[in-house]
Amino acid sequence: MSALTPEIRKKLATVSTATLTTLLFKRGFRNLFIQGVRPLTGKAQRILGPAYTLRHIPAREDLDKLEAFRNPEHPQRKAVESIPEGHVLVMDCRGDTTAASAGGILITRLKMRGAAGVVSDGGIRDSGEISQMEGFPVYCAGPSAPTNLNKHHCVDIGLPIACGGVPVFPGDIMLGDEDGVVVIPAHILEDIANEAAEQEIFERFVMERVSAGDTIVGLYPATNPATLDRYKEWRAAKGL
Repeated sequence: MSALTPEIRKKLATVSTATLTTLLFKRGFRNLFIQGVRPLTGKAQRILGPAYTLRHIPAREDLDKLEAFRNPEHPQRKAVESIPEGHVLVMDCRGDTTAASAGGILITRLKMRGAAGVVSDGGIRDSGEISQMEGFPVYCAGPSAPTNLNKHHCVDIGLPIACGGVPVFPGDIMLGDEDGVVVIPAHILEDIANEAAEQEIFERFVMERVSAGDTIVGLYPATNPATLDRYKEWRAAKGL
């Protein structure tokens, strides 16, 4: 959590995943946007926090019975009860949406324990109930009613996983908006946050100019020196 300081949180508060994926691309990262995952809860509920990982493998009939949940050490139950405050539970379900990876009770428990949200490349049950939940963002690959035991065997917590085809290491920063979720490697977080905040301001300027009828040639990207002069004047006038 130390990497995600209040200052960095403020800088990332309105930054889009589109901006972040471009900045990551500039640094050589081409595969940090989790594929197939969208917000289940209201579109205004952004997600931001360090990853707390949970991994699944395919279920096996002799192990994955309802009795498995009686064990308090069951990785799914243990993850819910041990996730640190402010962290995001990120689940590797191998992209399989034919069974749920969590439901209303577990999601509510995570919210009450102070987690920052949930990201799953599998399904989520009780989706209607969860979609109305306020103050707790949930991102998944879609609704799915069957219990996770149908398809998923929980194996471990707190190790590197794959989620939506993306490597996620514990402590990586998860940021989600209406487009989906991007993973920011923790060791470049401050650098990314600083540049992203500046990029968002510049794109506000660009949008104003395009909306006023300006061409994008020389504006976006700013290859015309006059563009940068106008941008400086615009920032000064806006007090930015």
